[in-house]
Amino acid sequence: MAANPPIVIQVTDLMTRFGDSVIHRGLNLSVYRGEVLCIVGGSGSGKTTLLRELLGLDPPTAGRIEILGTALADLGAEHLMQLRRQSGVLYQSGALFSALTVLENIALPLRELHGFDDDLIREVAMVRLERVGLKRSDATKLPAELSGGMVKRVALARALVLDPRIVFLDEPTSGLDPESSETFVALIKELHRELQLSVVMVTHDLDSLVALADRVAVLADQRVIVEGPLSEVIHVKHPFIESYFLQGRGRRALTGCGVCFPPEIEH
Repeated sequence: MAANPPIVIQVTDLMTRFGDSVIHRGLNLSVYRGEVLCIVGGSGSGKTTLLRELLGLDPPTAGRIEILGTALADLGAEHLMQLRRQSGVLYQSGALFSALTVLENIALPLRELHGFDDDLIREVAMVRLERVGLKRSDATKLPAELSGGMVKRVALARALVLDPRIVFLDEPTSGLDPESSETFVALIKELHRELQLSVVMVTHDLDSLVALADRVAVLADQRVIVEGPLSEVIHVKHPFIESYFLQGRGRRALTGCGVCFPPEIEH
C-alpha cells in the first residue's frame, strides 16, 4: 500500500474558545502535499475561524498548528510573516483594494517584500494576470469595473503571485452564477495540477467540492468528525453528513460522480 505524501498542515487537539462559547474542542486535521482538501460544515461550525487560525491571523486557545513542519506558536512576527509568504489566500469577497487597479492589486504582495524593481514586479504580475484568463487590457481597470468572475480571477492571481506552496480558498465560487462558477472551478483545477499546489478550500458548494476535492474534512460537533475521500465520508452516519450529502441538492450533485451511496438510501 502506497504511503501518504508528506503532511504540509497538521492540526492537533485544537481548542478555540470565545468567552464561554467553545468553537473547537479536540479538533485534529491533516493536509497532504499536493492535495485539495475541502472543509465543509454547517453554519456556525467554525470553518472561517479555523481558516483564520491556519493562516496565523488568530491564535487558538490551545492545541498545536504546524504549517510546513513549523509550529505557528513558536514563531515571532518576522518568521510568521516569512511563513505566510509561502501561502496564498483567496478570500470569499475577493478583498480587492478598490482604489488600486487590477495590476496593482495583483502586485501588492510583491511590493510588500521591498526586494524587486518596478519593471520586474509589473512583469510578474502581468504573467499571473494572463495565467488566470484575463487580458493585458484589464490591468488598468479598477475593481468596480469588473464582473464577479473577474474579481475572483484577480484575487486568485494575487494569491498565486508569490508562487506559494499552499493556497487557501474561502468559498471561491460564492456569488458566481452557475456558468461562471463552473469556469472558475475548471481554472482552479488546472492551476492546481500545473503548479502542484496544496489547496485548503472552505466551501458549501457541492458541485465545486465534487469537482475538486481529493479529500473532505467535515466539521461538526466542535471537531472534524471525519476526514477522507468523499466516497468514504458519505458512509459515515451523522445527521450533518446525511442532510448535506445524501438529500436533495447533495444527492443530485453526487449522482453520476462515481460514488456508491449507502445501501439504505440507494433508491
